[in-house]
Amino acid sequence: MLKEIETKEDIELMVDTFYAKVREDALLGEIFNNVIQDNWPEHLGKMYRFWQTVLLHESSYRGNPLAHHINLPISKEHFNRWLELFYITLNENFTGHKAGEAKMRAARIAEIFQARIYQYNQE
Repeated sequence: MLKEIETKEDIELMVDTFYAKVREDALLGEIFNNVIQDNWPEHLGKMYRFWQTVLLHESSYRGNPLAHHINLPISKEHFNRWLELFYITLNENFTGHKAGEAKMRAARIAEIFQARIYQYNQE
């Protein structure tokens, strides 16, 4: 049954389900698993706080996510797949305004990260 994103538990379901897909993905899995290694619980905790801040306005995340991605071997293809898996996760589990907001925010994040990584690599 699809539900609204309203609570910390909903955020955790979204993040856990999404990253389970990422970890197994042929394109993204190796990159994420190599960078995160055995630190998945820490990474997931950061992602819970990030999305709680974005979607629930709880101001629990502090940090610069771009700094962690700037040197990764990723391109538009990777961001497209990341977004595809994110949208699939939302469509399988959630409905409503916050799910739409999550999709919009994820697309914006992907766009900004791609532009900044491209700019960084050109300098």
